[in-house]
Amino acid sequence: MGERIPTQVLESFECAPGLRLSAHEKLAAVHHENLSRRLDQLEAVLERLEKRIWLTVYGVVAVILAQAFQSILAAVPHP
Repeated sequence: MGERIPTQVLESFECAPGLRLSAHEKLAAVHHENLSRRLDQLEAVLERLEKRIWLTVYGVVAVILAQAFQSILAAVPHP
């Protein structure tokens, strides 16, 4: 009756709420990793889109300047 069990022999006891919490934490970590990956993909897509928009803007400005330069050349008399 007075025997004591050494603490090294005892295994840790995990109860159901503790297991559920552990599973929830793992699931939350997986969700966070997926969201981070998707956010990185969206940022890459937005960067490409921004480059395309700036190229379009520069193209439109170049066309407007070319037309203005052409009309100036047409207005200047040739010797």
